[in-house]
Amino acid sequence: MTTEPDTNQPTPDAATDDPFTDDIDGKLAQLVADRAPRLFGVVIEHEAPKEPEIAAWGMDFDDSAYMITVDGKTQFALASADNALFYVRTTPEAIPHLIYTTAIPASPNTDDE
Repeated sequence: MTTEPDTNQPTPDAATDDPFTDDIDGKLAQLVADRAPRLFGVVIEHEAPKEPEIAAWGMDFDDSAYMITVDGKTQFALASADNALFYVRTTPEAIPHLIYTTAIPASPNTDDE
């Protein structure tokens, strides 16, 4: 005896406005926004006339950071984003910079409690 899957399951209708779902979606979106890592790039500043170049991209978490080189060949698990500058190879004349792509998250307002 084989059991056929029940294909008569109700599916959510995207056109239906469900206040409960809208509220949950908003709360989940806020949760993700509040806890999202800050994105950064490691930019190498060369002497003129050579243009600056992006050497790596990364994510800065509360307690650690992750970085990957632009060619995708090397990945780093870091204690902090500031350590990223130690792992990017440059010439002695070049200067590496840690540049964030996103603003610093606002601290939660505890006055509302």
